[in-house]
Amino acid sequence: MLQYAHEYRKGMDGMSNTAEIVVFVLYLLAMICIGVYFFVKTRNGGEKEYFLGGRKMGAWVSALSAGASDMSAWVLMGLPASIYALGLGQLWIAIGLAIGYALSWIFEAPRLRAFSIQAEDAITIPQYLTKRFKSKSYALQVICAVIFLVAYTIYAASSIKAAGTLFSTVIGMDSQLAMYLAAAIIISYTFLGGFSAVSWTDFFQGMLMLGALLVAPIFAASHLTEATGEVLAETPTYFTLFTNWQDVLSGLAWGLGYFGMPHIIIRFMSVKSQRDMKKSARIGITWTTLILIFAALVGVFGRLMLGYDQQIFDDSLVFITMVRRIFPGILSGVLLSAILAASMSTADSQLLSAASAFSSDVYKPLIRKNRTSDREMIWTGRFVVLGISVIALLIASNPKAGSIMALVSNAWGVFGAAFGPAILLSLFWKRFNFAGAVAGIVVGAVTDIAWLLWLSGTGLYELLPGFVAGLAAAVCVSLLTRAPSREVEALFDASIKALDAED
Repeated sequence: MLQYAHEYRKGMDGMSNTAEIVVFVLYLLAMICIGVYFFVKTRNGGEKEYFLGGRKMGAWVSALSAGASDMSAWVLMGLPASIYALGLGQLWIAIGLAIGYALSWIFEAPRLRAFSIQAEDAITIPQYLTKRFKSKSYALQVICAVIFLVAYTIYAASSIKAAGTLFSTVIGMDSQLAMYLAAAIIISYTFLGGFSAVSWTDFFQGMLMLGALLVAPIFAASHLTEATGEVLAETPTYFTLFTNWQDVLSGLAWGLGYFGMPHIIIRFMSVKSQRDMKKSARIGITWTTLILIFAALVGVFGRLMLGYDQQIFDDSLVFITMVRRIFPGILSGVLLSAILAASMSTADSQLLSAASAFSSDVYKPLIRKNRTSDREMIWTGRFVVLGISVIALLIASNPKAGSIMALVSNAWGVFGAAFGPAILLSLFWKRFNFAGAVAGIVVGAVTDIAWLLWLSGTGLYELLPGFVAGLAAAVCVSLLTRAPSREVEALFDASIKALDAED
């Protein structure tokens, strides 16, 4: 009888496993089909169409694409694992992100769209910053492109690693092989369809992520048992929100990253109109707030339901373990596909942003001296996508690369510290100049990296000192150097008028 029960459970596990694999395959095929569709639809389009979707993105697609490109696998794996293991003190990360995201949509998004159009219809962040100051120097574009390539490679590695962990845990596939498979899928639709394919896949993936995070903690709550009291007794400080000042400041500092995150704020530039912008802001802020709330609940209920397991924490398996224990194969396959969605929706945006920065800001003006065709630019971007993916795979497959959350926090810090101050000042300070932008970006990035290498023992997230240093450098250098020309000031005024007129 016991042997029969064992064989029955084994058979049920096999059926569940097969159902999950079928769901995964169907999901991945759907993403590839989107890439093929937009390849056919936009193959005669130009550089602007491939890298910015022709500025024709609607409110829902823009909002969910921005959110999904932000919320990578760390929101389903990294953040819940941190809360699962360390308690509610880690909630400050979610609070900081929610505040920062809302502020970026409300204050930064409308101006960035208007300013980028006035700045000779700039289609990348480095291009925008250069044209905003009417500069003929390519220094800023090259500096930005270098930071993009380095940081995005690390960021993409975290997404590929998450996908590898998912396949390895769920279906027993070798994690290295799983990473190759995930990278191949991401590359295929990014390579083919460009910004439109990325945005539409992000839209569907954003809906899937939200659905999975809404369902999992609700059902987990119904599975709590009397053992929950024992878990709470073992960890009396688990529900302490105010742990120490470093956790509070570091958590809130995560929100600063939104002001300089290129693959997110590029969505602001792609929105069809300011009317759609307001609608996008409402949708995007609501979506992200819900995602963060329920990701936190996954961590809390995971601790109460599963107890503490070092392996679950080390491999960020809270969501995966919870879903597989509660739901049958087909449903768990759908819900676990949300991790694939989170991984892919961020990685594709990062690859495209890095490709656009290199192609438009280095290859076209410096290597080809502005003698490139749209076709050549698009294919250059595609090969950059391929190159970065290969390097990201090497990083992800290295056992010493760090956790998913660690990789994300490193890349997030560099972007926020380097670009956040410069972009905000370019939108709100008329006296800001080109020299100040260069200084702010360089000092912010260097301070962030230096703090990570030598002062991480302070417990303070490197983004905060990097952002403050970058802001101070940008302001001081702008005030100590020549004021912007009348032509640059006229661009600032024209952008404000265009914004007011569209409102």
